[in-house]
Amino acid sequence: MAYAFYPGCVSRGGCPELYPAAKMVCEKLNIELAELTDVGCSGAGVLSQEVSDPINARTLAKVERMGMTMMTICSTCQGVFTQANHRLKSYAERRERINREYLASEGLEYKGTVDVKHFLWVLDEEYGLDKLKGQVVRPLAGLKVAPFYGCYLRRPPELMMPKGFERRRSVLENTVEALGGEVVRISGRSKCCGFPILTSNEDASLAMCGDHTLEARQKGADCVVTPCPLCHLELDGKQADAEKHKHENIDMPILHLPQLVGLALGFSPKEMGLDKHLVSTEDVVKKLEAIRT
Repeated sequence: MAYAFYPGCVSRGGCPELYPAAKMVCEKLNIELAELTDVGCSGAGVLSQEVSDPINARTLAKVERMGMTMMTICSTCQGVFTQANHRLKSYAERRERINREYLASEGLEYKGTVDVKHFLWVLDEEYGLDKLKGQVVRPLAGLKVAPFYGCYLRRPPELMMPKGFERRRSVLENTVEALGGEVVRISGRSKCCGFPILTSNEDASLAMCGDHTLEARQKGADCVVTPCPLCHLELDGKQADAEKHKHENIDMPILHLPQLVGLALGFSPKEMGLDKHLVSTEDVVKKLEAIRT
């Protein structure tokens, strides 16, 4: 299994623990990654389509030239690329204009043949959760995990969960169970984390962060797992501010999806970068140690 790997900017910047964790996990699972380097940011949903579509068409053209499927480790990047790819595939005139005005000078052309898949989808749809379960050497039995998709990985449903791919609605829960963990369902798992409005409406952003993490705490979760580093930036990075906003202690560890997978595959918490989080993961580590003794 080989993919054109688009790590996104946050996995190398704001959440630098994510990139090495994803690389180590993929190597362990024999998922070959051809990393894309000379490409731009997806736009993270904050750039207009007129600005971001040409940038993303350039990335897709490079992947198309490689003849591979593109894999992301960021729900936001996945959502932005999926929507851009849909426009480029569906509207030939738009694609041809972007090719002519933006890509031709580099000798590039996007023909609309690339598929883009999040690492989470790859695990389920191509690697197989049964196969993944067979690779687990340290089952997460007894670890209570609250899945948090964020807003991009399931919206719009006709693109993110089209006919034949409806199980994406519960793929994060299914993955947690394949790793041996116990799923804790929170009502906000597919809602916005609050990050996109952090600079425009901080009070609302912190309220969202606090609502999601507090619900996970109140329902007995040991940690939250997310496939989106932007959600991690908010739920982990702004949790201390959310505590002040809510006037309540939260102390809810937030794990990246590859970290959770890696722990079950036998990697140590340090190898997975759990010591780099702002909210301490010490209680998660202690519980995992208790499970294994």
